[in-house]
Amino acid sequence: MADVVEGPVDFIDDLKSVSLNDKYDLTKRRIFVSGPQAVIRLLLMQKEIDRRAGLNTAGFISGYPGSPLGGLDHNFLRAGASLAASDVVFQPGLNEDLAATAIWGAQQAEMRGEGKFDGVFSLWYGKGPGVDRSGDVLRHVNLAGTARNGGVLALMGDDHTAESSTTAHQSEFTFVDVMIPILSPAGVQEIVDFGLYGYAMSRFTGAWVALKCLKDTIESTGSIDVSFDRVAPRAPADFVMPPGGLNIRPGDKVLDQEKRLQNFKRDAMLAWLRANQLNRIVTSGGRNAKIGVIAAGKSYLDVRQAMDDLGIDEAGANALGLRLYKIGCAWPLEPEGLRAFARGLELIIVVEEKRSLIEVQVREELYGAPDQPVCIGKKDEQGRWLFPVTGALDANDIAIAIGRRILRFASNEKLEQRVQRLERAQSALSTDEALGLRSPYFCSGCPHNTSTRVPEGMRAYAGIGCHYMAQWMDRSTEGFTQMGGEGANWVGEAPFSKRPHVFQNLGDGTYNHSGILALRFAVTAGVNITYKILFNGVVAMTGGQRLEGHLTPDKIARQVAAEGVARIVIVTDEPGKYPKDLQWPDGAAIRSRRDLDAVQRELAAVAGVTVLIYDQGCASEKRRQRKRGEAPDPGKRVIINELVCEGCGDCGVKSNCVSVQPLETEFGRKRMIDQSSCNKDFSCLEGFCPSFVTVRGAQPKRAHFRLDAGPPLPHRPDIPEIGTRPYGILVTGVGGTGVVTIGAILGMAAHLEGKGCGSIDMAGLAQKGGAVFSHVKIARSPGEIHAIRVAAGEADLVLGCDLVVSSSKTVLAAMRAGDTGVLVNTAEIYPGDFTRNAEFRLPTDRMKRAIRRAAGETVGFIDATWVATALLGNSIAANMFMLGHAWQQGLVPLDDASLLRALELNGEAVEMNTQAFLWGRRHAADPGAIEALAARQHAPPAAASEPETLDQIIARRAAFLTAYQNPAYAARYMKLVDRAAEVERARVPGGEALTEAVARYFFKLMAIKDEYEVARLYSDGSFARQLAATFEGDLKLEYHLAPPFLARKGSNGEPLKISFGSWMAPVFKILASLKVLRGTPLDVFSYTKERRAERKLIDHYEILLDQILDNLRPENAGVAQAIASIPEKIRGYGHIKARHIHDAKAEEIALLAQFHAAAPVKLAAE
Repeated sequence: MADVVEGPVDFIDDLKSVSLNDKYDLTKRRIFVSGPQAVIRLLLMQKEIDRRAGLNTAGFISGYPGSPLGGLDHNFLRAGASLAASDVVFQPGLNEDLAATAIWGAQQAEMRGEGKFDGVFSLWYGKGPGVDRSGDVLRHVNLAGTARNGGVLALMGDDHTAESSTTAHQSEFTFVDVMIPILSPAGVQEIVDFGLYGYAMSRFTGAWVALKCLKDTIESTGSIDVSFDRVAPRAPADFVMPPGGLNIRPGDKVLDQEKRLQNFKRDAMLAWLRANQLNRIVTSGGRNAKIGVIAAGKSYLDVRQAMDDLGIDEAGANALGLRLYKIGCAWPLEPEGLRAFARGLELIIVVEEKRSLIEVQVREELYGAPDQPVCIGKKDEQGRWLFPVTGALDANDIAIAIGRRILRFASNEKLEQRVQRLERAQSALSTDEALGLRSPYFCSGCPHNTSTRVPEGMRAYAGIGCHYMAQWMDRSTEGFTQMGGEGANWVGEAPFSKRPHVFQNLGDGTYNHSGILALRFAVTAGVNITYKILFNGVVAMTGGQRLEGHLTPDKIARQVAAEGVARIVIVTDEPGKYPKDLQWPDGAAIRSRRDLDAVQRELAAVAGVTVLIYDQGCASEKRRQRKRGEAPDPGKRVIINELVCEGCGDCGVKSNCVSVQPLETEFGRKRMIDQSSCNKDFSCLEGFCPSFVTVRGAQPKRAHFRLDAGPPLPHRPDIPEIGTRPYGILVTGVGGTGVVTIGAILGMAAHLEGKGCGSIDMAGLAQKGGAVFSHVKIARSPGEIHAIRVAAGEADLVLGCDLVVSSSKTVLAAMRAGDTGVLVNTAEIYPGDFTRNAEFRLPTDRMKRAIRRAAGETVGFIDATWVATALLGNSIAANMFMLGHAWQQGLVPLDDASLLRALELNGEAVEMNTQAFLWGRRHAADPGAIEALAARQHAPPAAASEPETLDQIIARRAAFLTAYQNPAYAARYMKLVDRAAEVERARVPGGEALTEAVARYFFKLMAIKDEYEVARLYSDGSFARQLAATFEGDLKLEYHLAPPFLARKGSNGEPLKISFGSWMAPVFKILASLKVLRGTPLDVFSYTKERRAERKLIDHYEILLDQILDNLRPENAGVAQAIASIPEKIRGYGHIKARHIHDAKAEEIALLAQFHAAAPVKLAAE
């Protein structure tokens, strides 16, 4: 696509020299990396530093993934060749404590003279709960020590706000308790810097060294300096080593280890910190400094951002008497540097999240000192909360706290104005109405959609993993334990509960990690519990890492059989897939997932511990593997005949799948399959409805528009200049739709241009269909970027790839009315709640109004999903289309050449994304022309179409009923509609609502979708047109039906659908022609209970409307419309429809009471 790039030739040539391999190329000085990639870079650099020092060392990595460290495993595996070339071994741990024990072993490799290398520098990683469970081994390993040429870094992944965790955790105190020093990197740059310092410190002190990893550091991305001369650790000259040193040794005695740790290692840590000055004064505050601020890691970045927001640079800080102290090592706090910082200050503000660690040390060290300053942090001067121990801190809150205290010492009008502006921005967060709520949900086709169901009246526990989300899906699932405790809580509850049995969800990853011990405990206790072990082969919640231990369903079955469980059943979506020579334990049964309900009831009746192994692959991982060609792609897709569909929602209930989306049509809300997100689980076919068809040999129809089919590319816009303040971009959207990719492209493009850049993706559980935010900041140089999160009032561009998320409080608060560029995709992408609530509707108009209020006149709304899908054949292209549109509007401070080069480097769907970007540019310049092109491929959504007039509504339905049966049948329809119109005109002047309701819903009752009608709607050409508009290829159809005289019933008493091949097409034509038999004695279908009930509904509606029309008054017209609209809620087929009829009757009785209470009843004799 070089012909579309309009940048200077030399600039384009420079872009081509950049490679994704730069991050691990040790000759490169500046690279663009994520936090996990920075970890790998530091390991490669440590090997090279040792080589230059004449040491032949190796590296060892082990740990267990979990957000915010969920991406480490993937990156270690991808960098396997680079790591191996540097003699770095990656061995994923089965759990955190075993991994830490393995690290302990690596430090002993050369201890006995048997080592292949001079030492092994090691890396352990684990999120907060893993740190907690590893307390015992951490104490042991730190007492034992590290090797002189080895050293250990321990990456602790802390989730302060429980975005992806069952608790909000802070791991520092575990490390303090076992006396492991804690380094707190502030950003990606310091992951490398502090990592290298950490190895030097670990070797010198003989202690493990912890590295605090928050989302804002380890999951952020930035352009960093990796020069070897940047970090030069120094050994302290003022520390006298004890005899034998501080490192690990053979034959060590327990009490000797304790003395070494308590009497020498802590002093060695402090000496090393003095020598290397990881804690430093950043701004002196001038000669009259009165206020000091102390912060570490993320909080330091927040403080720097706060100072920027207050307009305080170094000169300003000196003028205001503000001194800033950056802490590199949060524990132990080096005292000499602290005392030098505190000298002459009257007030110290310690900024840190969660419980105070640094503040306590500051108070302890300065207590009793001459001229001791006041120290505040968690509490203010009056003992009120200042920086609470819960949640996370925000740069704006910090700025307000600092600004208000500066103003107490000296008035400053500009500072006062800035503080007030920040206070207004923060108040918007608490006062705006919450509209944009998008909860995390199971992915399309996720096995949990089916596996987490429990029979009516029974109860299940959640646990660690994706099934945790079942708790908010009306699945009788409530409560959870720590990882590995699943089911052990029932051992304690069961003796005191009236309930005889429970189910316990357990993922295969957790089972492998530690869950098998809880199962063993339940067997020992003899409680009645069914473990539902989901085997999907990956650690799904943290990104689909491979499952260590090479578990298979048969291996799990043999293991639990050996534990003594009472019964084992394997439930799967493919019962015939297992080789015949697999060794299943005696008595194990294999059943289809269709039998899940019956299987669970059977197991619940068995005394003791039973196991249900649900075997179905992770949907997201299957999708990734199919894209890489590593897994077969089922050669079929699902489509819903929209005219046959009743909009009952049973397909959503059965599948719980977010790819089943609403489709608004002239005949009401129906369902459609989002072909771009569908993961081909096919459980939606279980919905009791004849509208589902599987299509073999089909591919989603690709648009055939070439770039030259539309108007020429518009002229390049003026690229916005970046000033002293970084340019803040907030990208919002839905997990799994490419929001993170947009952030990555922007960051890489900025890096290619030599600008400073930082990005962080706020996803957590949200990657499962929930809200995702990508925060991007671009500056003139890396040093100008501090906190990456775009705080209240800081957004220069909001790229709203989803309307729901874009109307959330945090996004609205980030906008500056009239100043922030805002572009929002108006496509109605429904959240998972829709699968359980067929009536759920997005408050689209309210969300748009909220965005307009926050953004002012700078907001733009486009249905990017419709346009991108029409032009490019894939809804995933919508986000890149949005970026192109925003760039053409002059809202992105980057050259298009660097953006397109970043797309090439990203390597994912390069051609489609490039086309999407360029079509977005065109749309910004001429939306009418581009949307006209799109409309030629796909009609715009019904919501965007011109609404029909009442006459058009009536005429369309009368014609439909004529085709349905005959003119006489349509005349019956017109008779009631005409009467309703006549009475409404006379009794409610200007009113049409009742007539429209009668026109719509009397038609709905009359157009019974019996066997003849379903056949007609498959054979009259309408479905063929729908197929042609959706797919291309040599299509072979398979219909999924439950004929009344053929379908057998399942274990739940509901009819089971049967698959019929393409040979049904001529059968449909013949059956449709037999509609003349409808209602005659020869109509064999008319004798069923369902058909008799449907005919009664028509007769009843006519009688009901006569009564309503006879008593219609202006004051009861609204209730009359509601009564006439009741058939809207009678949807579906068979038992689904019967349930809706029952509910409709109850509603009719209630509404009739309201109707007659609103006006006198006209008696027939009047």
